[in-house]
Amino acid sequence: MSDSLQLEVHDLEVQVLTGVYSEETHLPQPLRISITADLDCPEHFAPDTPLSASKSYLDLKHAATDALPKGVHFTLIEGVADHICETVFVSDARVQRVTVKIVKLAIAEANESIGITLVRERR
Repeated sequence: MSDSLQLEVHDLEVQVLTGVYSEETHLPQPLRISITADLDCPEHFAPDTPLSASKSYLDLKHAATDALPKGVHFTLIEGVADHICETVFVSDARVQRVTVKIVKLAIAEANESIGITLVRERR
């Protein structure tokens, strides 16, 4: 079994056009997005290992914020998660698996977490 490295960015709050119901389709909704990317990793990380041996966390943040197309309505949050996964895969061939968790903040009534988790393997 080979080693892998998990990069994580959790609990980003992002406004996204998403939803099925009429009250959801005209305004962005707040989503809480968390991303974990599994990468191939070198045998050892020395104190002077350069960033190129890993991946910048900002790439994950970018996939869930600036890389989401502005003005595009995603019917399902699963579509948002899929777009994020594809953006992360395209950015680095070492990424082998991406997990995206999305919580719909607008529908929570008692601070519960309602949403989905998509786990996508590189094909």
